[in-house]
Amino acid sequence: MTSDIPTLRWGIIATGLISSWFVADLSLHRPNRRANHSTKTPTFDIVYIGTPNALHKQNCLDAIRAGKHVLCEKAFALNVAEAKDVLEEARQKGVFVMEAMWTRFFPLVQKLQHLLHTEKVIGDVHRVFCDIAMRMDIASLPSTSRLKNPALGAGSLLDIGIYSLTWAILTLESEPASESPSVIASQHLSDGVDIATSVILTYPNGKQGIATSSAMTKTSPAFCRIEGSKGTIVVEGFVASMPSFFTVALPGQEPERYDFEKPGKGFYWEADAVALDISAGKTQSDVMPWRETLRVMGLMDEIRRQGGARFPQDLN
Repeated sequence: MTSDIPTLRWGIIATGLISSWFVADLSLHRPNRRANHSTKTPTFDIVYIGTPNALHKQNCLDAIRAGKHVLCEKAFALNVAEAKDVLEEARQKGVFVMEAMWTRFFPLVQKLQHLLHTEKVIGDVHRVFCDIAMRMDIASLPSTSRLKNPALGAGSLLDIGIYSLTWAILTLESEPASESPSVIASQHLSDGVDIATSVILTYPNGKQGIATSSAMTKTSPAFCRIEGSKGTIVVEGFVASMPSFFTVALPGQEPERYDFEKPGKGFYWEADAVALDISAGKTQSDVMPWRETLRVMGLMDEIRRQGGARFPQDLN
């Protein structure tokens, strides 16, 4: 059977853990799919960037100026100013660029959003609590580590906190960058690096998202709780970036659990979406559009402003 997903030839920048997971997922055999594949030759269509955050801007600019499409890992840049520079270059060159917020492309997330915002199974969503925490023992790392060096974009917010922030946004908002919440934030710093961040997003209608991250402990499997006027939904998984199932609980009814199969890690869903967008002649994604990348980067800039985490590049 001919696949509906066109083939892309991928060039990979960086060989770290996430990049290796991404490449492994590209190589998975799945029914009715041609393989998106990585290549060691100069002939490729798109660059996947999995370098430390501080290198994203220059890596993106180099690829864009070479006429290549780009899928860049989150966080897309260190701050909104860097993100604007990259996206303006992409606009001028007419190439596809997307921040690799892969979790947004999971079928689980898309089903959850449909239940929340279209079917409104728990009524109006009032509050969302989401946490992501991973023990990293940052104190024992060398000062050159990407997890400890502010010049490389170190900190729990950009590394993992972006996930809890994303869960709050996608469960409280029906469309990307459709609303403008206010921000209250606090960070615990060690040697200038945020190792714990707590954020409250408050929307004009009163709904709130509480998003937390920490490098000092480990989140329980039930990492996200969504509270509505008619019931609740709890999302569970190994970590917030890789959800496994969610459970809808309504008063007087048996809880209903939604499970989703996930061969590999799940990076192929965003890779397939990128292939379809590029084939359609798009320069940005409807799921993760440029305006959403800029909005989230702006929120994280404000969180760091309030919390105290700084990067040397913020002064440029």
